[in-house]
Amino acid sequence: MKTDKILLEHGSGGLLSNEIVSKLFLPAFRNPLLEQLTDSAVLELGGKRVCFTTDSYVVSPAFFPGGNIGSLAVHGTVNDLAVCGGRPFFMSAGFILEEGLPVSDLRKIVDSMRLAAAQAGVEIVTGDTKVVPRGAADGIFINTSGIGIVEYAQRISPESIEEGDAIILSGSIGDHGAAIMGLREGFENAGIVSDSAPLNGLVDRALAASGRVHCMRDATRGGLGAVLVEIASQAKAELEIRECDIPVKEAVRGLCEILGMEPLYLANEGKLALFCHKDDALKVLDAMRGHEFGRDAAVIGEVTGKKEGRPGSRALLRTVAGGTRVLDLPAGELVPRIC
Repeated sequence: MKTDKILLEHGSGGLLSNEIVSKLFLPAFRNPLLEQLTDSAVLELGGKRVCFTTDSYVVSPAFFPGGNIGSLAVHGTVNDLAVCGGRPFFMSAGFILEEGLPVSDLRKIVDSMRLAAAQAGVEIVTGDTKVVPRGAADGIFINTSGIGIVEYAQRISPESIEEGDAIILSGSIGDHGAAIMGLREGFENAGIVSDSAPLNGLVDRALAASGRVHCMRDATRGGLGAVLVEIASQAKAELEIRECDIPVKEAVRGLCEILGMEPLYLANEGKLALFCHKDDALKVLDAMRGHEFGRDAAVIGEVTGKKEGRPGSRALLRTVAGGTRVLDLPAGELVPRIC
């Protein structure tokens, strides 16, 4: 470890997040399932493939344009199961509440979780509540776990990626990160709304359109840029992305210019990157565009190398200026407590 104390950057989804996982957690808990480092573990139980995930939510502020910590917790859990090819069924919800939290706020959060679960078709079937003294937390933190069934025949993982695969993005990037940053920096009237949404219905459409979907990942902490770097490393592949094809809303782009940030590394809570056989790309794209959370889906690149002797394990960005740069994991904490 490069530091002897935990920093905010360890939760960023960037270089220090990668370090704490690879140098501390993975050596301590090492097993074949954990080593895959996917959004959900896919387990064999009773002759069925079961996907299982867990996550914690500490977003600040707890209420933001487009949602709150409760709806975000449901969406994030559902999406982690969906991008592994799973059909989500059940969730747990654990609440860490700070003394003094208004009951009216808690009621709004719980109601939003109920509505989000109903929209996603999952049930919250178990949970826990703890209360800590005033000043020991920040209002409310939520921990969730989720479980589902994997019925898709193709193994969905970075290792399944093939040379020539098309890379599809389900919509505009940076919406969630920009919504949180805009609220914190006094730009709440910028018209930016979080993209927090359940993606299992969108994934169902994509998987029904093709039997050759090889990998999916929702682009949360670290944004699309971090996800592409991680997938390239895990797949031992070279990815080439076209900046001009990545959808970014003008309001998000404008806020990023003001704050000196890059949409590519801002968090999303309702977007995914999908890798599929190039011959199925248009079928998958059409299926995604027919869903409310995939209307702005676009093919943004392809897998350009996965053979011995060719460059690998990197993600390249073809810029709008005509140049090329190698993407890397973000080195610092762009937006702390984003989810």
